[in-house]
Amino acid sequence: MTAIVNSADFLAGISFLLSPSPNSRIERVCATSKHASAQVSSKLYHMGFRGKVSKSTLADANEAHDWRIFADFAQVLIHLARPMYVKDAIGIDLDSTIYALDSTTIDLCLSLFPWARFRARKGAVKMHTLLDVRGSIPTFIEVTDGKVHDVNILDQILPEADSFYVMDRAYVDFERLYVFHQCAAFFVVRTKSGIRLRRRYSHPVDKTTGVLSDQTVVLESTESAKHYPTPLRRIRYHDAEHNLTLVFLTNNFDLPALTIALLYKARWRVELFFKWIKQHLRIKAFFGTSENAVKTQIWIAISIYVLVAIIKKRLCLDPTLYQILQVLSLSLFEKKPILRAFDELTSEEKYEPISKQLNLFSL
Repeated sequence: MTAIVNSADFLAGISFLLSPSPNSRIERVCATSKHASAQVSSKLYHMGFRGKVSKSTLADANEAHDWRIFADFAQVLIHLARPMYVKDAIGIDLDSTIYALDSTTIDLCLSLFPWARFRARKGAVKMHTLLDVRGSIPTFIEVTDGKVHDVNILDQILPEADSFYVMDRAYVDFERLYVFHQCAAFFVVRTKSGIRLRRRYSHPVDKTTGVLSDQTVVLESTESAKHYPTPLRRIRYHDAEHNLTLVFLTNNFDLPALTIALLYKARWRVELFFKWIKQHLRIKAFFGTSENAVKTQIWIAISIYVLVAIIKKRLCLDPTLYQILQVLSLSLFEKKPILRAFDELTSEEKYEPISKQLNLFSL
């Protein structure tokens, strides 16, 4: 067997297996590459493969290649992608960088992944992600076992002054949030029940916008007040679309209350990012069972996502990210200019089979 030892070949192989091509196509490529015809060998070489391709070979390489190689590669792509989306409109009149922080759990079979124990009979890893809302580009990702609580990730984030960090109530920890405040960064977090707050001031609101109250508050608990000694702003907002009343805490006293509510609404972009990458990049099935193999495959999936986002901007393409990904996965073996592959899809009917798939804010 010829092992794939080159990181570039390995990246190409895993990237293709993670793409949304039909399984039969993947199996056919892996099978025919063992005894490839001249025509197929030429196409494999054109795609970047310099040796035989098989799932077992890729699995072996997945165990051997250090996941940090692909994490560093993804960070290079992220560094290229973010400036391309910096002027994208997001429906909020705000020039500051807006980040959404959340995590998603990826279930694993405990007997195959014993290092990823989550519960007594269940294995899992968590992918903690800090997403730049403009462009939905991930800027920070940490893969941990499933037992790590979300709030602990705040210790690994270096807050940027004048930026906004939007988080769910799992991240309510006043000692950690005060670090953001001291770094001149702003946070918007959904509050938990049971937090004792004392109102100092009430500010006028326009209830027709959904904002029910806008108050300046301080923490009543002695322990909490010691960790966060300065006032906070509490905003109560009714989401008529989902018939929900939400309560937010923020350290920003300048923006309109409705803008704070819209900032929290933008947090759902990170949820859509998780759904997109799970649905379209096959990170629920892994080629290898070690921690290194799992992290490697996740970082390659992130690289594919960001690379497609770069292609969309650089080539000024109108299709969504998923449409671009599907076109690329179906035309990788064809020796034609990349723009021609998209020019051939000119009718609305040709886009229809994939337009019903999950979109990421029309990207």
